Amino acid sequence: MICFSRVLLGLGAALASAPVAAQVPKLLPLPAELHSGRGVLAVSGKTALVMPAADTGARIAAERLAALVAEARGFELKVGSDASTPSIRFVRAATGKAESYRLEVTPKGATITAGDDAGLLYGAVTLWQAMTQAPGRGAVSIPAFTVADAPRFGWRGLMLDSARHFQSPAYVRQLIDWMAVNKLNTLHWHLVDDQGWRIEIKKYPRLTQVSGWRRPATAPGAPQLPQVGGFYSQEEIRAIVAYAAQRNVTIIPEIEMPGHALAAIRAYPELGTGVPIPPGTESDWGVFPWLYNFDDKTFSFLENVLDEVIALFPSRYVHVGGDEATKEQWKGSAEVQARMKALGVKDEAALQAAFMHRIGGHLTKRGRKLIGWDEILEGGEVPPDATITSWRGVEGAIIAAKAGHDAVLSPSPILYFDNRQGFSDSEPPGRGNRIDLKTVYGFEPVPSAIPAAQQHHILGLQANLWTEHVRTEARAAWMTFPRASAVAEIGWSAKAGRSYDGFVDRLIPQLERMRALKLEPASSAFAVTPDYAYVPGSDSVTVTLVNQSGLEMHYTIDGSQVTAKSPVYRGPVSVKLTSQFKAAAFHSGRELPGGVKQTVTAQSVRWRSDEMLKTCTNRVVLALEDDYPATGKRATFVSDIFNPCWLWEKAPVGDAKQIAITVGQIPFNFQIGKDIETIKFAAPATPEGEFEVRAGGCEGSRVAVLPLAAAEGNPGLTRLVGRLAPRAGNETLCIRYTAKGVEPMWAIDAVELIP
Repeated sequence: MICFSRVLLGLGAALASAPVAAQVPKLLPLPAELHSGRGVLAVSGKTALVMPAADTGARIAAERLAALVAEARGFELKVGSDASTPSIRFVRAATGKAESYRLEVTPKGATITAGDDAGLLYGAVTLWQAMTQAPGRGAVSIPAFTVADAPRFGWRGLMLDSARHFQSPAYVRQLIDWMAVNKLNTLHWHLVDDQGWRIEIKKYPRLTQVSGWRRPATAPGAPQLPQVGGFYSQEEIRAIVAYAAQRNVTIIPEIEMPGHALAAIRAYPELGTGVPIPPGTESDWGVFPWLYNFDDKTFSFLENVLDEVIALFPSRYVHVGGDEATKEQWKGSAEVQARMKALGVKDEAALQAAFMHRIGGHLTKRGRKLIGWDEILEGGEVPPDATITSWRGVEGAIIAAKAGHDAVLSPSPILYFDNRQGFSDSEPPGRGNRIDLKTVYGFEPVPSAIPAAQQHHILGLQANLWTEHVRTEARAAWMTFPRASAVAEIGWSAKAGRSYDGFVDRLIPQLERMRALKLEPASSAFAVTPDYAYVPGSDSVTVTLVNQSGLEMHYTIDGSQVTAKSPVYRGPVSVKLTSQFKAAAFHSGRELPGGVKQTVTAQSVRWRSDEMLKTCTNRVVLALEDDYPATGKRATFVSDIFNPCWLWEKAPVGDAKQIAITVGQIPFNFQIGKDIETIKFAAPATPEGEFEVRAGGCEGSRVAVLPLAAAEGNPGLTRLVGRLAPRAGNETLCIRYTAKGVEPMWAIDAVELIP
């Protein structure tokens, strides 16, 4: 049963002025039971942390609480052995299922009770949240309350892709800290892929010597970018694993096979089927055809690698990938075909199943369990104790559960955090789908198609951060939070009783307290997004505002600062040209990040960034970072790589005489197989090609042509200006370019109509 106080109060002054008996803290994830008490507990540097002398788990939880409080509030809680009051006590006693706990806060002290180390830690995390309901330093008074809490799922995870872009050990530890205070407990660490090998294997040093590094791709004629990469030594990994264990985070390593094997084959070519690797291939993105060979030497290599991995990671599971293993190289290898015939294997899908059986058997002998992406369900019998990570929707989990296999839900695109959270110039590069906070929060991990008797096979869920387009650690943090907090609540809290509005109300103070842990989360969920509608000849513009979280927005049109007392946005606003328009979302009277400040002029309403345009098609839309300059800010281009074409709907063309398009060139570094043959361009009229503009849609009349000669060879942005045929009113413009092929790929940064 879930029991909540009916009075949930805001931050700051509202918290201080409310009746004490009605106050309960805003906690994330939402606890199973939360009851208000009477009175307050004062906590300061004089408050003692008390636990049984020989209880190592209790001491770890107490020390973690002390560290969190020191970072957030600036004072130290002392670990003591006396029973003085008020104090914070850690008590070992049964509280139900794994990771459960009970927390009771009274004016006489706080008591955290749990049957395991994880429960004690999570009780400490909850108490820390109660102590940081509002920003501030120094001693704090906590209204009395009681929590009885337990998780819905045992697997509440994130996946970090360190293969495509390497993150420092310091960042990995930060991520673990952020996970722990959200009660996330599983870090799936993607250490190996086509672009890089990140884990030191002492028996095979070339894996990191050769494949720990690469040079990013650049467009023809652009300056070469410096080498990037790195890897984790075994000593660093042991330290990170130990660090995670103290925060109840289990790290599950992933060693990809039989596909996504280019990094290993680069280092040791005999592991492949003999197909040469063109120089620079490791700098591409996409689905690569290079697979491991199917011979005893290759399996000896993989088993030796896994043995070193097992020695580093004590997790019950080892992830072996199994996804996106295209079979053309196996089909073209006489050696592999002969092996198939000798084994009596009917096709290449069945050969992959045999591959996984052999690897699964080795892991079983070592006391570990195989887990893989849902493709391992194909081709025949799955290893008997295999667990499935369902990423191609939820179907893999349904098939697995019905067949008696455990499964983790991780479906694309909803739990793929390389998808962007919004469409604005503040968003970093990534996939073009908008997977916002509300979308993530609405995900249900137990598919209705799974019969009740098999639902216990759903272990939980995880979100995946693939980093092809996530070059920096700051961007990794932005892409992960606050959406990871939504995953945490879905995984921990019962479905009944949760609501998105309540989640947002609790999320905002959670993000504020996490800033003390050096998190700079995305502002996307709270950002105010304006849309400017302008009719040529008018002296005003209509502004429409939205924000993802449905929070109250305030605005001003005279340049004054936006406050909670400014007008509330209730619908489209008419703004005179040459006005200062400002708007922001507010929560409990406080302005949230992501506000808008815009000088609305005759020029600004005739300008659109690529983020404000639409792509003509949505086959594979990506927000791609420019390959220039090597250091400093780079442009980000939104484009469908299969059809680079953009639409400006209701463009104010009526009084425009010219059009300016700011463009850039980027490499076409995508492994897409034969699909590249489907990318078609109109033939260029000039050697370098040209951008063309059509009115009324892509089949409409051509109203402007802008030759690309001026941009050819320029690694940065180029502003092209051309005459625009006379038009009336507002009209959709279709913008695309002519070319002989995909290399280089041109993209738009901004478009402007010039009167």
